[in-house]
Amino acid sequence: QVQLVESGGGLVHPGGSLRLSCAASGFTFSRYYMSWVRQAPGKDLEWVAGIYGDATATEYRESVQGRFTISRDNTKNMLYLQMDSLKSDDTAVYYCAKDRSRGQGTQVTVSS
Repeated sequence: QVQLVESGGGLVHPGGSLRLSCAASGFTFSRYYMSWVRQAPGKDLEWVAGIYGDATATEYRESVQGRFTISRDNTKNMLYLQMDSLKSDDTAVYYCAKDRSRGQGTQVTVSS
């Protein structure tokens, strides 16, 4: 079955950086479009970024464009999200997602 395990979250000051990782198993990773989604307290789940299976194309929500970078390593079944210039509005639980499947999430808190 699909397993997605996120890591790398934490507390960071505004303007700081974090790198999230997601270890995927239970499916042929390289064949699938993968996403990062997030849920802030009291808000709906929102899509953040996506990457095609062969990593030839990436997509971002407008609010993170230019600050976040999604990448993948298909040899290791790993998905990444490099987050720079973090803002308080980026505070949320971040999830790695394949279709409707998500991991347990990793908390990112941006606060001074």
